[in-house]
Amino acid sequence: MKFSKKATLGLLFSLTLIVAGCGQKSASDANTSSTGTSVPVESEAAKLNVLVSFYPMYEFTKNVAGDLADVHTLVPAGMEPHDWEPTPQDIASIEKADVLVYNGAGMESWIDQVIGSLSNASLIQVEASKGINLLEGGEYDHHHEDSEATEHDHDHDHANEATTEEHDHDHDHSDEATAEEQHDHDAEVELEAEAGHDHDHRGLDPHVWLSPALAVKEVRNIEAGLAQAAPEHAEQFKQNADAYVAQLESLDQDFKAAVTDSKRKDFITQHAAFGYLAKEYGLQQVPIAGLSPEQEPSAAQMASVIDFAKEHQVKTIFFETLVSSKVSETIASEVGAKTAVLNPIEGLTEEEIAAGMDYICVMRKNLEALKLALNE
Repeated sequence: MKFSKKATLGLLFSLTLIVAGCGQKSASDANTSSTGTSVPVESEAAKLNVLVSFYPMYEFTKNVAGDLADVHTLVPAGMEPHDWEPTPQDIASIEKADVLVYNGAGMESWIDQVIGSLSNASLIQVEASKGINLLEGGEYDHHHEDSEATEHDHDHDHANEATTEEHDHDHDHSDEATAEEQHDHDAEVELEAEAGHDHDHRGLDPHVWLSPALAVKEVRNIEAGLAQAAPEHAEQFKQNADAYVAQLESLDQDFKAAVTDSKRKDFITQHAAFGYLAKEYGLQQVPIAGLSPEQEPSAAQMASVIDFAKEHQVKTIFFETLVSSKVSETIASEVGAKTAVLNPIEGLTEEEIAAGMDYICVMRKNLEALKLALNE
């Protein structure tokens, strides 16, 4: 018998209270951080106990928190986070945390139900993508002649979030959508803002961290959340954030310089993770599949990408690290192209962890891969 994701989560919530009597390991106690260390259920009393949803949130939060917080990741290393769901022990760990950092924009489909199940009224919830205009995923026209994207005004408040002082579910909604041109292949429409704890972001693109410029905004939201949780350390959090933002801004400038005089502006990716990066730097993402890397492209989508690759003489088909590269390899073989990695950084592999890789390192590898592909 199959159960819906909602029903499964509901059952997990009911088990949370009795999970302490179970000896089964879960993501929250067998989970590893980017350094591969074990995640304890409770942190040292002298430090903030911070839980984050998946790897980019860990990287950003750890760089802001420094030694002032124990930061642990819910989604285990090497696991694709799109469809991950928390176990009862994970929920129990969140209940004990001081701060919960998550990306938002629909990346964590479980977040509303988990937050709704908690009794920890003092938990600081930091939605890192708060205030960022979100692109709508939707269906992609691989020829991009009439491609449309939608911006969603994501500026809404949550209880105990980084920039809020109190619960307020009475937020204003915009009644009109405003259309504006974006490059020569996209159009964006600013939609009404979501309110309160309603995080219904189905169809929106959550991959904001892949734009270094937007990663800066996520870091600043995390800084605000940590400062709210430990105001006595606000100045240190700011100093740490400033130092990390300087690295992100340098990365942003390097991306801008690399694509300015490139021979081509289009690139083919395994799934639609690079919309924000493409928009930021005037590029054209041509995804084989949709927003989820587990989504199988239809025969028509495959044919469309193959036609695009042949027509535009694409020499590189990108794949990623946490999912099978079979589809990318099939298309590459069909059009006589090679394959290369363009990493959406949804998690690090064990090999990347062992090599000491981090967000900045992986993004610089992405930059080099793009430079080669855009100048073939």
